[in-house]
Amino acid sequence: MSHHLGIHDLSFATTEFVLPHTALADHNGTDIGKYHTGIGQESMSIPAADEDIVTMAATAAAPLIARHGSDRIRTVVFATESSIDQAKAAGVYVHSLLQLPSATRVVELKQACYGATAALQFALGLIRRDPTQHVLVIASDVSKYDADSPGEATQGAAAVAMLVTANPALLTIHDPSGLYTADVMDFWRPNYRDTALVDGQESINAYLQAVEGTWKDYTEQGGHTLDDFTAFCYHQPFTKMAYKAHRHLLNYNDRDTDHHTITQAIGPTTTYNNVIGNSYTASVYLGLAALLDHTPDLTNQPIGLFSYGSGSVAEFFAATPTPDYHNHLHTTTNQHTITRRTTIDYPTYLQLHENTLPTDGTHHTTPTQTTGPYRLAGINNHKRIYETR
Repeated sequence: MSHHLGIHDLSFATTEFVLPHTALADHNGTDIGKYHTGIGQESMSIPAADEDIVTMAATAAAPLIARHGSDRIRTVVFATESSIDQAKAAGVYVHSLLQLPSATRVVELKQACYGATAALQFALGLIRRDPTQHVLVIASDVSKYDADSPGEATQGAAAVAMLVTANPALLTIHDPSGLYTADVMDFWRPNYRDTALVDGQESINAYLQAVEGTWKDYTEQGGHTLDDFTAFCYHQPFTKMAYKAHRHLLNYNDRDTDHHTITQAIGPTTTYNNVIGNSYTASVYLGLAALLDHTPDLTNQPIGLFSYGSGSVAEFFAATPTPDYHNHLHTTTNQHTITRRTTIDYPTYLQLHENTLPTDGTHHTTPTQTTGPYRLAGINNHKRIYETR
């Protein structure tokens, strides 16, 4: 018996605080148009001192567990590029916070911003083997650059949680996938650095090259034609990149690239990213959440998803929303997740940005700042301590 496989439910979380780009522009004397129009960003999520990839991940996944239970989850795949440990998967902490069954495998995946798509494909493979199982896929990241660096305005933080199942209520994911890998140094973070190194222009070029490469492979594998797609979700390091990417894809296919055509195809996907900022692995799926929440009806309409991770690995694939998908969205909660953030000024942001946890293993208590359900309480003897509020 053949099953449809895909995303049964999708939920996201972001941080306690938000910094408007107007505050950043006031601080560094940049014309606000460079942020609002140039990169397409209005504000960015800033983690509280007691928030990290684990607290965001648990917050994102909790509504899925509340809605569907955890008895069929036998695998948790956590995708991140802001990992907190070189050995222990961040998902093990989440497994504990969510009180998931002990008969579960938990693993962490890494390849820059592409990791969550690898996690999704891993999940689909497991479910193809055993359609009775559910797989919890989580993408959680904090995008952080040096203060006053070119990347600073593209920071952000969020987690997306997806329950991947057979006969999904939200979206069916289709074969084939278009794949592309190239060894480029456009963005990377050596183990000895807290912030990434980035070559901005090289990264844009590498991204567009990957759009071309994945699309070429996708069509060679027998995928949909360009005209079959109603909308496209692109990885968004900043929202303007989605516009550049779609223009490039249209050009590559000798199509018209007028602004209206591009906005129609990708406009709704940028609404959350525009106010949250870059969330690395979560970004393309945050775009998917925004599309589903902001488009009247996408039933059975193919959506193209393009996932890019610097360095670089990319994938293009198609998904279609199910006839009943509207009844499974978290639209109101998603709006609240964004509006509940507390606006901070530049000095407060800088203090949070420069805040680092001790590396000497001494006892350290983090200030209680988050009003979310989970927090990083502190560190003791090199061990992170999480608590449920």
